[in-house]
Amino acid sequence: MRTTLSVDDDVLRAVQERARREKRSVGAVLSDLARQALNGPAAPVAATGRHGFTPLPRRGPVVSNEAIDRLRDDEVE
Repeated sequence: MRTTLSVDDDVLRAVQERARREKRSVGAVLSDLARQALNGPAAPVAATGRHGFTPLPRRGPVVSNEAIDRLRDDEVE
């Protein structure tokens, strides 16, 4: 299918170079690259946190206030 697209100059140069190396048309190279990008794994969605902070991923068990208090008490003794 024929259509008109606006492509950044640096992207066009890179695609043209790749098409030349692979002896293919620019359209075929762009179609393959777009297909790969669309069929690849989706980019992870960034979690939005409260008050402008992004939450960190969990790395272990949740630490309760009671556990922290026990550690403080052990440290004092």
